[in-house]
Amino acid sequence: MLVKTQLFCFLYFSLVVCDEVWVLFLVETVMMLSLSLYIYVCVCVYFFSLETSLSFIRINSFDCCLLLVLSEAYDALDPNGNITIKWDVISWTPDGYVAVVTMYNFQQYRHIQAPGWSLGWTWSKKEVIWNMMGAQTTEQGDCSRFKGNVPHCCKKDPTVVDLLPGTPYNQQIANCCKGGVINSWVQDPSNAASSFQVSVGAAGTTNKTVRVPKNFTLKAPGPGYTCGPAKIGKPTKFVSQDGRRVTQAMMTWNVTCTYSQFLAQKTPTCCVSLSSFYNDTIVPCPTCTCGCQNNSTRPGSCVDPNSPHLASVVSGSGKNSFAPLVQCTSHMCPIRVHWHVKLNYKEYWRVKVTITNFNYRMNYTQWNLVVQHPNFDNLTQLFSFNYKPLNPYEAINDTAMLWGVKFYNDFLMQAGPLGNVQSELLFQKDKSTFTFEKGWAFPRRIYFNGDNCVMPPPDAYPYLPNSSSRPYISLLTLMMTLLSSLAFFFAHA
Repeated sequence: MLVKTQLFCFLYFSLVVCDEVWVLFLVETVMMLSLSLYIYVCVCVYFFSLETSLSFIRINSFDCCLLLVLSEAYDALDPNGNITIKWDVISWTPDGYVAVVTMYNFQQYRHIQAPGWSLGWTWSKKEVIWNMMGAQTTEQGDCSRFKGNVPHCCKKDPTVVDLLPGTPYNQQIANCCKGGVINSWVQDPSNAASSFQVSVGAAGTTNKTVRVPKNFTLKAPGPGYTCGPAKIGKPTKFVSQDGRRVTQAMMTWNVTCTYSQFLAQKTPTCCVSLSSFYNDTIVPCPTCTCGCQNNSTRPGSCVDPNSPHLASVVSGSGKNSFAPLVQCTSHMCPIRVHWHVKLNYKEYWRVKVTITNFNYRMNYTQWNLVVQHPNFDNLTQLFSFNYKPLNPYEAINDTAMLWGVKFYNDFLMQAGPLGNVQSELLFQKDKSTFTFEKGWAFPRRIYFNGDNCVMPPPDAYPYLPNSSSRPYISLLTLMMTLLSSLAFFFAHA
């Protein structure tokens, strides 16, 4: 009870003194420590916000927190985002069927990049795969019971991967052979799907005898996606190219896969640094955000950019590994996003955004950035980036998706002199809300390629010189209150 009372007081000070930025920081911190305390904080934030004007907090910190607790794959900025797998049985064969399997990426900003997806499942009976088009299984399995015509795969739990670009045309179908890359729905809808054809044997040959596969898994290329059970749905209809004839599948079942950053990686993958024209302080990414430098006990955990042997280290052992090989920094993140409040005009204000790649093993193609800030409802001009507003909550237009211009800066190169992209944003001021006080000019949250980036603590934000709005309660006092409460909670749990 004591720990909840202390958290209650801590929340009160955060709301009254430090405004909404502190509340979001508190909620995300507690979430990493204790699920029960996390739920308690969400409830407290909601009831506090009922007595204040912080409708933004009420929507984002309560609704989204509780939904995140109920489903760890829930994304507050893309609540309906998922990858849907359609399994369409298009014809029957003497011992089974032929199906077209299509993966649709209905996520607005999260895509699957190289080395691409791999899809797995478990057969319900003793099915085999006679042949495939547009994809292949990674292993054939034990097919010794077959004489003469040997199946493509006899494994009980096959794993399928996409074919590479340049595959012969007689092995292709529509939407195949992209090396497993699937773009996001907003960024490139024409390439937001991937398909392959599979001929299944030793299976049912009618709607009543065929059995749905189980235990679907999707890796992109690592963990992160959780797939539900296959559900029989309404048969898919196919329209001919001339639009004059419609055919339909014999059977269709659907599988829905959702993404969770908590499952995808143990540590964050990006961080945010801040600066402004009105303060000389440059707020760096928090120390050890994505890990700590530990070359003494773990040689090769990071690379010194000034090393005379840099080229040999980068091209040496592990060059085919997709584990990040990052530049030695205080934050150790593969990606850093820097938000700089650059200029202030009478009716407008300008921001410069820079994305820097510290990963020597990864070139980010089709990268994207999602930024949440209340002034995006008055974005006037954007330079050298594409832009689309995202409205997860219809009444609030505070979220933007940014990505590079094709053939210009849609390719973020590996760490080095060319490993960055940048742009400037021009906002029109809304006199009823605009201010440089209390960190208002800085983003509420930033996602890079669909992963939430770690923000600096609000106490460290650049502030106006001689600002009377500077919080009187220090970060140390607030954090000591929280940590002592958590220590008491775990000691008596």
